[in-house]
Amino acid sequence: MLYRKIENTIREHLKSDEKILIIDGARQVGKSFIIRYVAQEMFSNYIEINLLEDYLSNGIFGKVRSVEDFYLQVSMIAGDRMKDKNNTIIFLDEIQAYPHLLTLMKFLKQDDRYTYIASGSLLGVTLAKTSSIPMGSITVKHMYPLDFEEFLYANSFNAYAINAIEAKYRSGESLDEATHDTVMKLFKKYLLVGGLPDAVNSYLKDYNIVNVRTIQNEIHEFYGADASKYDTENKLKIRRIYDMIPSTLENKKKRIVIKDIDGIKGRTFAYYRDEFDYLINAGIALEVKAISTPTFPLIESSGKNLIKLYLNDVGILTGILYGNNVRAIMDDERSINLGTVYESVVASELKAHGKNLFYYDNRKNGEVDYLIDDYDSLSAVPIEVKSGKDYTVHSALDRFVSNADYSVKKAFVLSNSREVKADGKIIYLPIYYVMFM
Repeated sequence: MLYRKIENTIREHLKSDEKILIIDGARQVGKSFIIRYVAQEMFSNYIEINLLEDYLSNGIFGKVRSVEDFYLQVSMIAGDRMKDKNNTIIFLDEIQAYPHLLTLMKFLKQDDRYTYIASGSLLGVTLAKTSSIPMGSITVKHMYPLDFEEFLYANSFNAYAINAIEAKYRSGESLDEATHDTVMKLFKKYLLVGGLPDAVNSYLKDYNIVNVRTIQNEIHEFYGADASKYDTENKLKIRRIYDMIPSTLENKKKRIVIKDIDGIKGRTFAYYRDEFDYLINAGIALEVKAISTPTFPLIESSGKNLIKLYLNDVGILTGILYGNNVRAIMDDERSINLGTVYESVVASELKAHGKNLFYYDNRKNGEVDYLIDDYDSLSAVPIEVKSGKDYTVHSALDRFVSNADYSVKKAFVLSNSREVKADGKIIYLPIYYVMFM
């Protein structure tokens, strides 16, 4: 079984029983599996209800409007397992199918007859459509594909080894060459396999890239087609934007050009706001907002019209770009620029660690790949990602750091280089250290 960090979050929350926990995230990231695993281990009476299946079949939960009605419908499915709170858990899977049940969560919690947990996707959109958001009764936690640390665990690293690597990062030390080479080799495999559980399990089973790519392609197609279930009116525009992401990332600016969506000039970002919201709230695209004058907190100065979108899984991206050819990544082919791939994996790592993502876009000074908030120093931290050997060349970052108005305390350059070193405010780190940022 794959190690997932969120397992401890679920376990501790079910022990505390403060609110009803909802795990939000894209499809196929392992939400249902990990909830099912923990809940069945902790409770002798486990009841699972897939609300999307119910919605697509007889829709009995679509008519539920009270706690009593809810219990009655559950009893028809699993009445013999409805015991008491300490040994009974009800798992509501795909809760976004019925927004009104999110409101009902408040009353189920007040009744407090059983323990509940839920999962869903598009919860940002669903909550916006909910008549009464049950504040104080639910806690939403986001789940993503396996990050690189979890991928290391899947490839036989143990907690001792990872803690030792993290200790090196915390103290600003480099890994020895042998360990660096081992971690970098696995990092490159992570670029190929990504973090979707089905793809990772397939890789661990037979190490067959064709099988891995088949799974990734199916999920990529599923993500694109899934829009029609939730937004039939705008599904074609959603699909168009989603399909544009890989090719857009190969451009110099990497940001979405609005006129390219439909080929119609004059339309603004606001015209497609719902389509972008769908992709971002569904968890299948990661949003990085532009900032031209960075001040802490960054969200106060973020632009509304210039954004980059990255796919939620780097394995899907490398499958689109390179197909079954692993040499492009594993053998450092000189003709291949992996800048897009490296930026994508950094985006997914930072997002999985709870960071809001921004990038620096200034017509005069250039662009810096990422900006994140540093709540300790109350300043913005710029991050530049380099995939080649010229990782010490970064004119835009140099201008950013030297600008007294930005009050930069530190900046990072992530690259393939093993050595950790500092040059003024700029700290050079190996790319894999992003898993601890």
